[in-house]
Amino acid sequence: MPEKKPPKCFPSAGDSIKDAALCVVSSQTKSKSYRLAFDDPEFLLRDEMRAVRLQLEIMKPEIIQQELGINSTVVMFGGARIPDPETAAKRLQEEEMQANREPLSDMADMRVACAKSVLEKSHYYEEARELARRVTEHCLKDDSCDLVVTTGGGPGIMEAANRGAYEAGGKSIGLNIVLPHEQEPNEYITPELCFQFHYFAMRKMHFLMRAMALVAFPGGYGTMDELFETLTLIQTKKIKPLPVILFGKEFWNTAVNFDFLVSEGVIAPEDKNLFYSVEKADEAWKIIREFYYNNKIEAAS
Repeated sequence: MPEKKPPKCFPSAGDSIKDAALCVVSSQTKSKSYRLAFDDPEFLLRDEMRAVRLQLEIMKPEIIQQELGINSTVVMFGGARIPDPETAAKRLQEEEMQANREPLSDMADMRVACAKSVLEKSHYYEEARELARRVTEHCLKDDSCDLVVTTGGGPGIMEAANRGAYEAGGKSIGLNIVLPHEQEPNEYITPELCFQFHYFAMRKMHFLMRAMALVAFPGGYGTMDELFETLTLIQTKKIKPLPVILFGKEFWNTAVNFDFLVSEGVIAPEDKNLFYSVEKADEAWKIIREFYYNNKIEAAS
């Protein structure tokens, strides 16, 4: 039989909201000041309540993940603008057709060049999908593995990772962020593990709170931000070591000249050992398995 819970001495917050709705209507009870503080959206959105909202963004995803037994994650970052190869090829064709209608247009030529570059990187969509599938399938079969794929919840590489976990029959997490331009969660995120944030800082904290590995594919400012924050936290020993895996040696060596940073004396030579460079999902999965099983590391705190 299920354990019987003892009766509560005090009414719940939900009970108080219901009781307040039944109160006598008067000029006093209709006043904004009379409304329960936690049932007053206008009050909660005041600038002075920012600290409370920050706490809420820590606690809501934390409590839900605890309740659903999420203990360890593989975090996968990458460009939202890198779609699957078929979509990338279609976009290139559209840009080329548009360029033919705009002869001698530098902007049209630039759009075509960018579309070609994206198509060349679109194979990373499939690598992200494959890595997420491998992680998820393995952990569904092995009770000693509880890794769950986590992404930023958007399109591109993020969609690929959530898709791989979905196709393997497992759960995956999406940590979305409210942006000025339209953004919506990709369709492959496990619905009960799809979160939305206002504060980038809280979102980035949740990326690492359960992270056992971080995998970064080619991407833009967001990917760079999340990658370098993680490297900084490892370098400064603010979090425990975890494998940081960069997909695309040519991309990262061009985008970030690590040798130059060493030669300038702004990072130490050993700081280049904080990450691995790979091209294929099987390489990344081998690194994660060896690090995870051999070291039995705990999630970052």
